[in-house]
Amino acid sequence: MARDFLQDHVALVTGASSGIGRATALLLAREGARLALVARREGLLREVAQEIERMGREALTLPADVTRQEEVERAVAQTVARWGRVDILAACAGAYVRAPVLQMTVADVERSMAVNFYGVLYAVQAVLPHMVGQRGGHIVLVSSADGKKGIPPDGPYVAAKFAVAGLGDILRQELRPYGIAVTTVFPGRVDTPMIAHLRVPWISAKIPPKAVARAILQALRRRTPEVILPLQVRLFVYVSALFPSLGDWFTRQFHLEGWEEAQTAQEVR
Repeated sequence: MARDFLQDHVALVTGASSGIGRATALLLAREGARLALVARREGLLREVAQEIERMGREALTLPADVTRQEEVERAVAQTVARWGRVDILAACAGAYVRAPVLQMTVADVERSMAVNFYGVLYAVQAVLPHMVGQRGGHIVLVSSADGKKGIPPDGPYVAAKFAVAGLGDILRQELRPYGIAVTTVFPGRVDTPMIAHLRVPWISAKIPPKAVARAILQALRRRTPEVILPLQVRLFVYVSALFPSLGDWFTRQFHLEGWEEAQTAQEVR
């Protein structure tokens, strides 16, 4: 497949300051896309933009908090004002919120939903009128393997990631007549600042953000509806779907919850 297959496409990436979002933005730029970079941390966004510009590509830094609908809408409006369209949305922003159910509060769930679900929903709703008007586009929603099989004690995070998975399933079916593809991505543990505090067992080793970015790029090429990675996580998800009790046993046996260090998880948004 020839490089630069995204030449002159406009891609808006949330959570673009680090982790999966940053890796995805850089890879899409290498394929020729113009990048609208959305995240809270302006300094880190500018570093990503400079790296993109050194490739000879265009980048627009759009500091915004994805939990605030008006800020997301403004970022999309600025993207359209600059380039006249949005061809790709990659919703990568996230926050790792975990709590055992006996200690979990409504506030924990609301905090997780604010970033992991509503941050996605606001971006989707903001780009949809433009993609419908163009009669084309591609929406990529980054969920998690936790959005297929919940791992205790990730209740708040799991609730939001399952919600993203359900939203993606509906969007994919309803938007097909408009020429808009939808891909939902379900990565296992990813080596990002969001879970830097978490040690994980060898069977659930953290994969690099670039691996997820490459999977996103392949999904854009093939218009793939769902991506689960890496392979061992995909097999675990399939087994758990067919045999839930067996999936629970694997979760306990291999300590898939991992071990938390003292450091607090960071939000990537």
